[in-house]
Formats: sequence, structure tokens, C-alpha cells
Amino acid sequence: MADPKEATPAPATPEASVTGGRDRSDSAPEGGEVKVAKIRKKKIKHAVPKARVCIRAGENNTIVTFTDPSGNKLGGSSSGSCGFKGTRKSTPYAAKVTAEKAAELVQGYGIESVTVEVKGLGPGREQAIRGLQSAGLNLDAIIDTTPIPHGGCRRTGRRRV
Repeated sequence: MADPKEATPAPATPEASVTGGRDRSDSAPEGGEVKVAKIRKKKIKHAVPKARVCIRAGENNTIVTFTDPSGNKLGGSSSGSCGFKGTRKSTPYAAKVTAEKAAELVQGYGIESVTVEVKGLGPGREQAIRGLQSAGLNLDAIIDTTPIPHGGCRRTGRRRV
């Protein structure tokens, strides 16, 4: 008896050799057309005329986040996501570019005016606000939410031996 692995017949057509020994008509639907799923762009369902912008200006990075008045995130950006690395992330120019990119990402929501909340003492505080203005947004208010220590934590008790 002959071994079945040795007795495989050669493909009859050149296209059959490309598809691995089976005809294209086996895998394709009738008519020979293969249907491709369409990629749909995400539709923005609601317009937000007034929004809140939270700017976190740290020593090493600047993060800009757009939220609606109830606190749901609409979009945002950071100096690192804009392509800055290392010490360049903490520059005022990087903060301005970050604010402009974040404003560009949320353009589809129809934001006209924003309330800005700035947190932190980093070098990009003022430049991030200027970046929002240059993006064409009206600033309603600028609020500083930097945490201020007031007495600090309770000290531990003296060690008793």
C-alpha cells in the first residue's frame, strides 16, 4: 500500500498553487466578490458649548484635559504625547503645543467657552492658557486649584522603650 503523503496530486492551475491547493470559488461567495467591512468614524452625539479645561502643570510634564460641566472627559493631551521627551516636556513651549493639540482634538464638540482650572507650579502654567486662547476659545474664568499645605499631617508619637 502506498503512503497517502507521497501520493498528493500536483495542482492543476497556477492559481490553485498560490491558494494552497483549493480553488478560489470554494472560499469566495457566489459572484467572486469578497465583502469588506466599512470603517466608520465615531460620531459625536452631543454638542458642549461650555466646557472645563483642567491643566496639570507638573515639574516634568504638562497635561491638558477637556471635560464637560459634569466631569466626563471629552479629550486631552500631554507634552509626552505631543512628541516631547525628557527635559523638553517641562518647557513652556511644550505646554503651549499641548494645549493647542488638546483644543484641536475636541473641536467636534463645538466648544465655544471654557473655564480653566490650573493645578501645579510647573513652568507651563501661563503658556498653556495662552495656547488655549490662540486656539480660539473664550476663557470664562481661570481658577487655581493648586493644593496648599496647612499644618500638614500629624507627627508620629515619641518612641517609648
